[in-house]
Amino acid sequence: MQIRTFTVVPSLPKPLQRLRELALNLWWSWNADATDLFRQLDPDLWDEVEHNPVKLLSLLGAKRLEQVAADTALLAQMDRVLDKLHVYQKRNAWFQEKFPHLAKLDGALTIAYFSMEFGVHESLPIYSGGLGVLAGDHLKSASDLGLPLVGIGLLYRQGYFHQRLAVDGMQIEEYPPLDFYQMPLSRVTKDDDRQLVIDVEVGPRVVHAAVWKVQVGRVPLYLLDTDLADNDPLDREITARLYGGDTEQRIRQEIVLGIGGVRALDALGITPAVCHMNEGHAAFLSVERIRQVMDRRKLHFGEAREAVAPSHVFTTHTPVPAGIDRFEPELIEKYFGKYVKSIGLNLVEFINLGKVDASNPAEKKFNMAVMALRLAGNANGVSELHGSVSRNMFCNVWPGAPKDEVPILSITNGVHTKTWISVEMQTLLERYLGPGWSDNAADHSIWQKVAEIPDAEVYRAHERCRERLVEFTRFHLKEQLRRRGAPPAEIKQADECLDPEALTIGFARRFAPYKRGALIFRDPERLLRILADRDRPVQIVIAGKAHPRDERGKDIIKNILAATRRPEFRRRLVFLENHDMNTARYLVQGCDIWLNNPVKPQEASGTSGMKVAPNGGLNMSVLDGWWPEAYDGGNGWAIGDGQIYEDPEYQNYVEGEAIYELLEKEIVPMFYDRTADGLPRRWIARMKASMRTITPLFNTARMIEEYATKLYARAADRWIELSKNEFAAAKELSAWKESMGKRWTNVRVEQVETAEHGELAVGSQMHVRALVRLDQVRPEEVAVELYQGNLDTSGNIVAGRSDQMTVEGSIVEGRAWFKGLFACQRSGRHGFAVRVVPKHDHLAHRYDTGLVLWG
Repeated sequence: MQIRTFTVVPSLPKPLQRLRELALNLWWSWNADATDLFRQLDPDLWDEVEHNPVKLLSLLGAKRLEQVAADTALLAQMDRVLDKLHVYQKRNAWFQEKFPHLAKLDGALTIAYFSMEFGVHESLPIYSGGLGVLAGDHLKSASDLGLPLVGIGLLYRQGYFHQRLAVDGMQIEEYPPLDFYQMPLSRVTKDDDRQLVIDVEVGPRVVHAAVWKVQVGRVPLYLLDTDLADNDPLDREITARLYGGDTEQRIRQEIVLGIGGVRALDALGITPAVCHMNEGHAAFLSVERIRQVMDRRKLHFGEAREAVAPSHVFTTHTPVPAGIDRFEPELIEKYFGKYVKSIGLNLVEFINLGKVDASNPAEKKFNMAVMALRLAGNANGVSELHGSVSRNMFCNVWPGAPKDEVPILSITNGVHTKTWISVEMQTLLERYLGPGWSDNAADHSIWQKVAEIPDAEVYRAHERCRERLVEFTRFHLKEQLRRRGAPPAEIKQADECLDPEALTIGFARRFAPYKRGALIFRDPERLLRILADRDRPVQIVIAGKAHPRDERGKDIIKNILAATRRPEFRRRLVFLENHDMNTARYLVQGCDIWLNNPVKPQEASGTSGMKVAPNGGLNMSVLDGWWPEAYDGGNGWAIGDGQIYEDPEYQNYVEGEAIYELLEKEIVPMFYDRTADGLPRRWIARMKASMRTITPLFNTARMIEEYATKLYARAADRWIELSKNEFAAAKELSAWKESMGKRWTNVRVEQVETAEHGELAVGSQMHVRALVRLDQVRPEEVAVELYQGNLDTSGNIVAGRSDQMTVEGSIVEGRAWFKGLFACQRSGRHGFAVRVVPKHDHLAHRYDTGLVLWG
């Protein structure tokens, strides 16, 4: 039987037809007036459809639609909201003012942001956790700031799993299919109204992928869907589940994301000037862009690589090698055996792109992060600490480079403040900081005005959010118990759980073992004494999922569930099922304390704690990820002193005890220390300090400004320069690199002389001369540098700095003297070395050639 398909859209009365335009732009999700407009249509149905406006409009009855169409107040609100959206879309923003030379390119400049997952809103459940939510916040702030950015991802038919908890506490994964026609997205169509479909070679077969579009303010997000009737059943499964399946399923997904994503942009008529890989999942985009340039401009691989690699940005989020995607050579051969011929490489050469050291026989697997680093001229970690960890982890990709000069910089993550701030706090800030505070979220001077807000108003706003969290938790706990078949008496007890006035701790994240979700339960009896204090009660709300194949993570959840069932814990400890963005909003808005206790340094950044700050919540965290940059001693609490011990159990003991000590001796007493008017003044002072110091810095407005200033603009300028005149500069750079590789073998530092010896006083200068054999290399083609700094106990230079040396005299028989000096600014044991690196105006960084010579 052949079924012919067609689409039916809601039949809205004429006065309401503009609502569909609003429903299909997720701008409404971070604008309270727009969200409230949909809620007013039917508050109960709004919650029932999980805040999905497209589904809401399709389910509203004719009678209710007629009532709404006659409601002049609601229609006036609709017009105001839509007018606000149109002004937002057309206004000049930060990017246009900061980079007028790029803004005037008018569509010729596009930044393509590739990510395996996007957490824009719970009505579009194609995210699993922090990486996806960060990607969603990235798009929102790019829209706010006017960046010419598009998102590229996959549209999963079953999304990420729904979590259900069995009676024994085991996690059960459910995968309800998504109805794309009832979600805030639309088909991308061609002139004949057929959906745009692109083709990707995935192993032995050609896979077809349909293109969908989600509008996120001014930013379009394009999603690829392989669940098409024309595809082989196995290929339809590629976009079935986020992070589902085995390693082979993962490489298939990443081929569709990277190679298919580039082809989708091409089919849309978009030639990106910059491509941003959010984690290594998207690294295959780099070879597809190389292939396209080779094919269209008749360049060879080296020339095309020089043209596109400087316009690639790679963000790594992984602080441990085990977290990086690696593929066996057999898988690479299966899926790229034919493809490599199109880029002029053989299979061994292609696999070597994903190896740190191609000559090492022990290194067999193809590493996606290494490939991304090799084919991207710009790379970054997601906090200052993570940048340092990444430079250590990947330093061997650039042999000879000091670890502190490995070309991976740091751009600390942030959160989209308007998405995560409560209505109560947003209203309060508009009154005291001014109505434009959200347009200048990264302006520190605006946030200093928080000090002027009356203590009572700050605390009451947060109290209302805590009360709403308690109400939300009770409702969902009852639903959980009903699904598990709990007796009516137990369900009824859920109405008594939590206290709207008690100190509330939140812990919500993926239950990976390194996040130590059960650390606070190390001493249950001591924890019970803290929670059950009649005069100073404390309560904990926990949420989060374990990966379906993470049995250790599931056991942690199971053990926590067992604790929640102990009668003495029941009113003070709750685990909420199926953590999503909706639950996260209630938690970050209503908790007083946000607990974070990963094993240092395994938290690359973390963003959940950033979300509590604008809501008046306080962080209690291990000094890992973003927290060492934020913590100043008065805006939250640090668990431990940041020391890392060799024994994991001792680490757990020390930091578990630190949590109890902080709660017993500082946090609980401060929260319940009230003045005559019932206000915890010392606590409120710390709330304000947190809002004032954390919110203007740890937001995606600041983050996007950094990406644009440090990476995007530079990458775009390099693309423009290297691609003009039929890629003349790229061709010249490729030829120069090839030539330099041949000429470099004879370069030597033959002699080093210093004018000063023995002990030197602080402030004195060290003068150095070096005789360098250049042979066939011209002096202007190299940088001869002094690399100097303090020495550690092993005799290695730490936190070194480089000073340029200048050529002295003329070249004699291929040799030249270089001279330089540096100031001795600190006492202690110092050292220096002379190094030579190739120099060219178009190199992405000094180690771009992989050549470095030390004297």
